[in-house]
Amino acid sequence: MLALDADVLDRKLEMFASLGAELDLDVAYAGKALLVGALAKRLIGTSLSLDVCSLGELVVAERAGFPAARIVMHGCGKSDEELSAAVAGRVGRLVIDHRTELERLVELASQARPLEVFLRVNSGIEAHTHAYVRTGGEDSKFGFALGDVVAASARVAQARGLRLGGLHSHLGSQLFDEQPYRASLLAMLEVYAEARAGATSLGEVIVGGGFGVDSRPGSPQSDPRAIVTSLAALNRERSSELGMPPPRLGIEPGRAIVAEAGTSLYRVLAVKDQGSRRFVIIDGGLGDNPRPALYGAYHHPRLAAGRSSAERQTTVCGRSCENDELVTAPLPSDIAAGDVLAFLTTGAYTFSMASNYNRFPRPALVFAGGGSHRAVVRRESNEDLMRTDLHA
Repeated sequence: MLALDADVLDRKLEMFASLGAELDLDVAYAGKALLVGALAKRLIGTSLSLDVCSLGELVVAERAGFPAARIVMHGCGKSDEELSAAVAGRVGRLVIDHRTELERLVELASQARPLEVFLRVNSGIEAHTHAYVRTGGEDSKFGFALGDVVAASARVAQARGLRLGGLHSHLGSQLFDEQPYRASLLAMLEVYAEARAGATSLGEVIVGGGFGVDSRPGSPQSDPRAIVTSLAALNRERSSELGMPPPRLGIEPGRAIVAEAGTSLYRVLAVKDQGSRRFVIIDGGLGDNPRPALYGAYHHPRLAAGRSSAERQTTVCGRSCENDELVTAPLPSDIAAGDVLAFLTTGAYTFSMASNYNRFPRPALVFAGGGSHRAVVRRESNEDLMRTDLHA
């Protein structure tokens, strides 16, 4: 089960909303981190927009009643159905990833319902993070190359039914240093200044999200406020040097909003000594928490009920038919079957990336806070697993 601390979530939302108001930032929550109906409903009462990157995420937002004008659609491989949804007014903005998508959108766009679009730009800056969560740099699949942005801007300016609102970039996830953001913004401002000549509607540069969150106790965290304040000053300074008004800046925090609010709870099924190692097997694993196997994500484990016994280095594993070692960390030596083990800082991506590997049902999601709790996503049943099987 994933338990989301609503009080922590609300504090994070308020912090980013205040930062947006203070610096006149366009702040959007990146729904790929975690998006369920209850969370989308909670966002409605804030000043934040909502990023979606699939028709499924869009439907979640719509069913929650999230205003279409505050929805931004992303994605590097949008389907015709997704592009048509954007043109039909189901989103307020769409971020175009490449020339092929731009031409498809030009064909679909309608002058009767203009759509604001942004061009995703690959600024060429490589952030120092795991390759699987790096979304910038020459080896990344995302965005227009810097040299192609001016021509793409002119193409949008000529198209009926499209209005170019700005440029967009995203470097990746788990970034703790402001320098990649600064380098990317400088590159973006250069091409923004060129594109302005042929696209006078340009007014914004989105620098992405990816602010790092580390679940290790006592570990340093990124400081989004310090990073964005520094970027705002750089934006004003460099824009003045380029002889233009500074564009409005946009950010897209996801993990930085929801990660720390989440705790995954597991039941210990067995404790085993194998050679020199001790293993704890839990009633979860690769299916509901794939990130440790994908790119070495660390989530600090703690027993839900405290123990006073000495600790011993322990490897926590899932029950799937893989060598799904989730974490190795000190745990009480008397940990036993039946104990509840908590994994910290799992609010982002853990639930979103869950699968039904080995045909295990996906877990429930509970909101807790203010002295109460409520289920917002029920645990899947075996009947849920079979509902799309045509021959069951």
